[in-house]
Amino acid sequence: MDDKAPTMTYLEMRSKWMKDPIFRTEYERLEREEMPMFDAILKARKEAGLTQAQVAERMGTKAPAIARLENALITGTPSPSLATLRKYAAALGKRLEVRFS
Repeated sequence: MDDKAPTMTYLEMRSKWMKDPIFRTEYERLEREEMPMFDAILKARKEAGLTQAQVAERMGTKAPAIARLENALITGTPSPSLATLRKYAAALGKRLEVRFS
């Protein structure tokens, strides 16, 4: 007997979870409020023409740390600290601004 759990793609899993009203509400909130900010952060690196390795070097860390940071930005778990985001912005020649509106 195969003891491996069946695998699902991300889209299959999301489709299944979206049937849960609590999940759907939170997912839609994140998509509406936080995803544009995360997209802007990731877009800034691409516009700067930098690889994850180049950003890592400028931040004094390793490329896998930047991959984890960017993954955290995409997934929201765990959320990076403001200090880390400031270093990331500085590595791109930008500055981080946080505002309430």
